Amino acid sequence: MGLDIEANKKLVEDILEAYPDKAKKDRKKHFQINTEETKESCSCSLKSNIKSRPGVMTPRGCSYAGSKGVVWGPIKDMVHISHGPVGCGQYSWGTRRNYANGTLGIDNFTAMQITSDFQETDIVFGGDKKLEIICREIKEMFPLAKGISVQSECPVGLIGDDIEAVSKKMAKELEMPVVPVRCEGFRGVSQSLGHHIANDAIRDFVMGKADLAETGPYDVNIIGDYNIGGDAWASRILLEEMGLRVIAQWSGDGTLNELEIAHKAKMNLIHCHRSMNYMVDHMEKAYGIPWMEYNFFGPSKTYESLRAIAAKFDATIQENCEKVIAKYKPQMDAIIGKYRPRLEGKKVMLLIGGLRSRHTIGAYEDLGMEIVATGYEFAHKDDYERTFPDMKVGSIIMDDPTAYELEELAQKLNIDLMGSGVKEKYVYHKMGIPFRQMHSWDYSGPYHGFDGFKIFAKDMDMTVNNPIWSLIDKKEKVQPEGASV
Repeated sequence: MGLDIEANKKLVEDILEAYPDKAKKDRKKHFQINTEETKESCSCSLKSNIKSRPGVMTPRGCSYAGSKGVVWGPIKDMVHISHGPVGCGQYSWGTRRNYANGTLGIDNFTAMQITSDFQETDIVFGGDKKLEIICREIKEMFPLAKGISVQSECPVGLIGDDIEAVSKKMAKELEMPVVPVRCEGFRGVSQSLGHHIANDAIRDFVMGKADLAETGPYDVNIIGDYNIGGDAWASRILLEEMGLRVIAQWSGDGTLNELEIAHKAKMNLIHCHRSMNYMVDHMEKAYGIPWMEYNFFGPSKTYESLRAIAAKFDATIQENCEKVIAKYKPQMDAIIGKYRPRLEGKKVMLLIGGLRSRHTIGAYEDLGMEIVATGYEFAHKDDYERTFPDMKVGSIIMDDPTAYELEELAQKLNIDLMGSGVKEKYVYHKMGIPFRQMHSWDYSGPYHGFDGFKIFAKDMDMTVNNPIWSLIDKKEKVQPEGASV
């Protein structure tokens, strides 16, 4: 059953009427209603991966956030320097909940904030000398650190500091990899370019630098899983139960050595296509390693993905795959039987970065919930082409929506649950709309795999059916006379 195509087209048009003509024309290009044709052909006319319109509130992040906050930050045995003023590093400190084994400050540095703390004098005279001193201090203070990455913030690029020369000098002096990452926040239109820059740095400075003593036909890499709340661990359990050997897992709970030996795998399994597709493309071209995208959100997509992965290997793995599914299916059926009657028909809207705007659709649908609108902060055209087939006819698909657009959609669609980032969370609480923080699972998780679905289902029920929402006045906001948007 689909949604009303014409009604949702008019709904979007009505919302955009609040803008001046030029802004309305521009923002209209960032919305598309799913039809039978677009669902089957994946034809996308949405404008994406372009600059946000000045003057509107965008939920996007910056290039530095894409590199340090997503790709490099979870590598646990390296120290990642936020090179620039303290604010950027402080904002990105510990926000992603990238779980990692090890002792913090000894052999695990993921939850530490290391900054060069730029001052006015550094802007005037440069920060190269300060960066050298910091690298030496890191070597002395953290002798078990395997390497250093230099994550450059905006001022570093603006004043022209040569972090490449400093990194090269320090790598030789300290006898460890020191990786310069030119991820200044002003680069690109969103955090997406930061992912690309970070991938290129891995390619250029660490990929293929180590060997693997023994290789086997079932060696695989988990790529683009950041182990938020333990996601990668929940996924790895299933792959290893199937008989595959995970030789590298990054970035979540990842190590420098895993980056260096990943080129020895027989297959790359990529979860977050948006942030790591550059790397798997490179590894396919340079090392001949095939790759495939998988989705471990919700039992239906997990069954589908496990079988698709097993199909790439021999009969032994395929038989093991069916055994794994048979083992967990009764548990998943019981979870659905418990929570689906409480969540059936609830309407959900999503606005998330990376892959979750489409990957989580199946998990919600397993619980009987309906995705009426979804969108991305920083997606490219290929992300939307992957999204249309998973969405119902008549649903709204949007790119980089403004705060105003999201709030209006939420009210006019009369949604029961909003899933987005921490910057949006408290707005929806005040609107009386149940909300899940879907960037880092609202301090819960994991959500991946069979173990994750148990928690996901409980969290959705706990959020949507919490009696507190009945105490909040959900009357539509009244715009003050003479106010403009």
